Amino acid sequence: MMFMSICLPSCLPGQSGDIPVTPANRKCSAVTGSARKIKDNAADWHNLMLRWEKLNDEGFKVAGNIVDIRLTRSQSDQLLLVDESSSASSASSASSALLQQTGGATELQDECCKLQDIIDKMAIVVTKMERLMTSQQGVQDLEEFQFGLEGRKLPLFHSWNTKDFNESSRVLLDSFSQELKLKQTILQELAHTATSDLCMVYLSCWLHQPFIPPQARLTLEALLLETGHRPL
Repeated sequence: MMFMSICLPSCLPGQSGDIPVTPANRKCSAVTGSARKIKDNAADWHNLMLRWEKLNDEGFKVAGNIVDIRLTRSQSDQLLLVDESSSASSASSASSALLQQTGGATELQDECCKLQDIIDKMAIVVTKMERLMTSQQGVQDLEEFQFGLEGRKLPLFHSWNTKDFNESSRVLLDSFSQELKLKQTILQELAHTATSDLCMVYLSCWLHQPFIPPQARLTLEALLLETGHRPL
């Protein structure tokens, strides 16, 4: 699932959605207090999701390299067995195949390290998302302390109450947390998979991110619309 670029916030002409929202360009709005915090959180969600998608694209390329190396090694193993069982005169050919296999192992290890580094960066993104969830929960707790369990009578922006923002953040966090676990599982299994069909399944899962459904994108869009980052 790809996230399209969007302008944040709309009062900054020419700013594209892949440019992080900074404290300097957030000053265009006069909102303060809980509304300010929620609006900043919405911008941070957008930027973190863009960061995730960039890492996902990088990881897919590296995962593809791992599959190519693994399948090539599998073919070399089969050729080596054939050479060893044919005759003694094939010793030089078997030795050559073994050298190629050793070189492939080093290359495979390098690619696995690259993929591990990407997943570590994805884990950092999820950690930051958890902090946003904690921040949003703090806003809700403060609102309940000030106005009671039913919250304030008038919405902070258009129509959502604080619980709506909290629920949206939870939906996003749950999606990316589950997807991170899938990525970690793929890393553990990919380099040990010899069958091409299973390799393609892993690559497809990495690319299409089944735990981040279209609902996650719609949730982000709704969050940005409600907080004024996108015009209604």
